[in-house]
This record gives sequence, structure tokens and C-alpha cells, in this order.
Amino acid sequence: MQVDALEISDVKILTPKRFGDARGFFSETYNKAALAEHGLDLDFVQDNHSMSQPVGVLRGLHFQTPPFAQDKLVRVVRGRIFDVAVDIRQGSPSFGKWVGAEISAEAWNQILVPVGFAHGFVTLEPDTEVIYKVTAPYAPEHDKGVAWNDPAIGIDWPLNGIEPTLSDKDTKHPALADLPAYFSV
Repeated sequence: MQVDALEISDVKILTPKRFGDARGFFSETYNKAALAEHGLDLDFVQDNHSMSQPVGVLRGLHFQTPPFAQDKLVRVVRGRIFDVAVDIRQGSPSFGKWVGAEISAEAWNQILVPVGFAHGFVTLEPDTEVIYKVTAPYAPEHDKGVAWNDPAIGIDWPLNGIEPTLSDKDTKHPALADLPAYFSV
């Protein structure tokens, strides 16, 4: 497993090895011991799977508050996404900053979004399927978000002129400036 840090080094890109032959391929997409060798000792408790039909489906920016805060390991099994993590840890040198990466079935990469970051993605291909592991179960009363289009964050979503398709919930998240200090460093 190759592990590379993004510009905000707490957010990582993981690229599992893939072994192919005439039958297809085999890949170990998650191995607790292999990640621990990279200092990533995480206990995943739930897997989630989403499918987004049109290009431009934007999901986010989501997070859960303690004690149900979640690390997320996100991969794409069909299609591709632009995935974003926003640092919402008060006192962090990168507070309010974001990093993004293209994650795709073809590249066979994954992104690890740690606790203290809001997470979201936009689909870049139709019928995109995303699978992600989380370290805490879904807890509706701890489910929060930040506005996907907050100008203070300034995410450069690759929408190419398309109006994003959003859930009703994702149109109502507050700006970062209006968010309580759920996380701090």
C-alpha cells in the first residue's frame, strides 16, 4: 500500500497494489496492519456505498461531532469523483483550508479523511459508485455539515458550468464562520 500526504498532511492518498492476469485482477484494498505501519491505526466499524447517476452530484460537506466523529477511507469502484477535505479544527494552522484529489476506479486510489475535517465530493462521470469505511457508526444527532459553496473556504469544484445536484440537507449547511468549535487542536 502506497501512502502519500496531500498539502494538508493529515489527509492521505492511499493506493493499494493491484495484481492482474488474464482472469482480471486482485487487490487488497484495506489491511489494518499495513496502515498501522504508516502510523494509521484506525478501527473501521461501518462501510457505506453510494451511487450517483448524473455527473455533478455533489455530496457534502459532511462530518459527525464527538463522540461519533469519523475518520473516512473513501474509494471509487465505478467512475470518478473530485473529493474534498476541509480542516474544521479550531486552532489548526490549516483551519478553513481545503485539499482535493481526483479519486477513480481507474486510478485505484483512495483518500483518507481524518476526524476534524468536513468531507464532500462531486461526481465527474455518470453512474459513479463510492464505497467508504468509517470509524464510528452513523449518528443522526451528530450529523453536521458546512456549506459546500462557502466563499470563505473557496473550494474550486470542477463543475465545468454544470449546476450541482444536491440533497435538500446539503443546501442548508451553515458557513464555516457560523459553525461551533466542534474540533480543536
